[in-house]
Amino acid sequence: MSTVTTLGVTGMTCGNCVAHVTSELESVEGVEHVSIVLDNGGESEATVFSDEPLDEQALRDAVDEAGYEVASLTVQPNALREQHAEQAPSRQQAHDAAAHRFGASE
Repeated sequence: MSTVTTLGVTGMTCGNCVAHVTSELESVEGVEHVSIVLDNGGESEATVFSDEPLDEQALRDAVDEAGYEVASLTVQPNALREQHAEQAPSRQQAHDAAAHRFGASE
């Protein structure tokens, strides 16, 4: 199972801010990877990847420990399964087109 948790973090203005938040989030039990898109002075997007849903309060506390505030938090459980389901129709179309192009039967 894969889970993606997205936090809207306010107050970050530089790469050093990103490094502090990343470090704190990575210290939360169960976190596999953290990716942050900085929106200087706005609501930056911190995406946290994990195998299972995480303790939301622990994530909020980690951001607070780094000196910033969580403005929003969304959790997408089964993220990998949902991504595969969304991509399935286009993968099937590409397969069908290739089969047609090369004369293979389905």
